Amino acid sequence: MDTTIRRLRSIVFIALILFIAPVRAGQGTLLIMGDSLSAAYGVQTEQAWVALLRERLDTEQLSGWKVVNASISGETTDGGLRRLPDLLDRHQPDIVMIELGGNDGLRGFPPQVIRNNITAMIEQSQQAGAEVLLAGMQIPPNYGQRYTQAFAAIFPELAKRHDTELVPFFLANIYDREGLMQDDDIHPTAEAQEQLLDNVWPELQPMLEKQ
Repeated sequence: MDTTIRRLRSIVFIALILFIAPVRAGQGTLLIMGDSLSAAYGVQTEQAWVALLRERLDTEQLSGWKVVNASISGETTDGGLRRLPDLLDRHQPDIVMIELGGNDGLRGFPPQVIRNNITAMIEQSQQAGAEVLLAGMQIPPNYGQRYTQAFAAIFPELAKRHDTELVPFFLANIYDREGLMQDDDIHPTAEAQEQLLDNVWPELQPMLEKQ
């Protein structure tokens, strides 16, 4: 009888390990829809914030997560919207990070067009079963204060309306700091990539751990 009980306990213990271990490792796919800020423009790929994210996942025992970086330099919300359905179908992500809109704003696209495109991306992602993390952006006052404010308001408005997580400003603690922006005053330097990740991590980490 004692031998039988010991065997049963061993089986239960092994079963618990097999069941719990994958959950603790974190399993899922993160799809990043971004522009040059996430496509390593002007820096080595291994120095970029997405590469640093993959390293942090390992240190935070979240190495089971697959990161798909679908960012393209120069991408607009219109381009991201056109590419998204295929990427959702191909990768079936659990989380979609939308880091788009900066190029739209720099080109003076109408705020309503930007808002509609991002709204469609959020809705498509959620309909595909993914949670959404929206990266907020701001632009220089080239087109006047009214346009600048209308642009910046897009991101918190949509995050609230669609119940998504929000990085308030993707370039926080970077855009106005010496040595952290390239000569074009648009793209972060290699030294700024860790800060980009730090800007994203407080919102992203709970999403990763929840899955």
